[in-house]
Amino acid sequence: MADSNFIDYVKILCRSGKGGAGSRHFHRAKYVPKGGPDGGDGGRGGHIILKGNRHMWTLLPLRYQRHVFATDGQSGGAGRSFGKDGEDRIIEVPVGTAVFDAETGAYICEITEDGQEIKLLRGGKGGLGNWHFATSTNRAPRYAQPGQPAIEKAVVLELKLLGDVGLVGFPNAGKSTLLSAISAAKPKIGDYPFTTMEPSLGIVNYRGDKSFVMADIPGIIEGASEGKGLGLRFLRHIERNAVLLFMIPADSDDIRRDYEILLKELREFNPDLADKSRVLAISKSDMLDDELREEMSKELPEGVSSVFISAVTGQGLTELKDLLWREINSEDNQVKSTMTHRDLDVRHRVEEEDEFIFHQDDDVEDELPLDDEAWENEFWDEEDQVNG
Repeated sequence: MADSNFIDYVKILCRSGKGGAGSRHFHRAKYVPKGGPDGGDGGRGGHIILKGNRHMWTLLPLRYQRHVFATDGQSGGAGRSFGKDGEDRIIEVPVGTAVFDAETGAYICEITEDGQEIKLLRGGKGGLGNWHFATSTNRAPRYAQPGQPAIEKAVVLELKLLGDVGLVGFPNAGKSTLLSAISAAKPKIGDYPFTTMEPSLGIVNYRGDKSFVMADIPGIIEGASEGKGLGLRFLRHIERNAVLLFMIPADSDDIRRDYEILLKELREFNPDLADKSRVLAISKSDMLDDELREEMSKELPEGVSSVFISAVTGQGLTELKDLLWREINSEDNQVKSTMTHRDLDVRHRVEEEDEFIFHQDDDVEDELPLDDEAWENEFWDEEDQVNG
């Protein structure tokens, strides 16, 4: 995957801008011996904002931009002039990108719509100028608020393709062949395992002007949820699919056992996947006669709709599309439109990304931002510093 343009996992370092300090200026003018405090407020620091872009299909741009820093707010000036706000940094990502804390693996947020904006890191508030603190008993305050510090966080971005149907099966089960037969997608097809090295999407036309999106991922093998094979790397792409299409070839030794293995791997990767609607397709059925097909039907797993198909001859493809369309638009799927993201753990991480080392600046403040109440009570007092 190192040479592929399809990047679905990247680790970056983000830093919002710190707020500008409030001014401690006093008004000075001819014939105005005691003009009083007129220090302006500092500007806020820039935000780090995520924005969905439906024209993007990969996180590749972020692989070459590992540091995303917003600018700091400027200090306030004389005459109650406000400091300039820091510039926000907008990170454009494909729709379907989930964000996790790189240290703890905890889920943070997700971009699900084009143009959707989420404030990932808030810029620090600017400090208040000294004119805010003038009172009847303290007419010349020599202190002002400092700006709130910046927030720095390393995050992991995971792209999860948004498809209606996700293909699940062992290597060489005929998933790519099916996708190429019922859509305009041209996935790589070969007679060797793991022909598919990256996910692909295809739009399936259905009865006139209707359509749905089908997602193909690399084949899953037993133990994929523990890191074996390529399936673990791409299982995240079926987390947002409404329906899972299990594909098992007709020449399988035990279709029921293969189905249970695939279902077990999905449960161990993310338990929520077991609640999704499932359809079973027996591929390569052109090698079966009517008698053998009827005999195999008795051994199929219970509780799941099944259909015999052949992408080469077109057998059962219309019936398959009818079945998928009913499942996609069923009431159960409308209720289960939301999903719970599993947190990242050792098995779900990409090793080469996790080992990436950030070279941070030495002058970066390593502290947590103050909450609003604590920050409002923390002042920079000139007299205290002078007196030690």
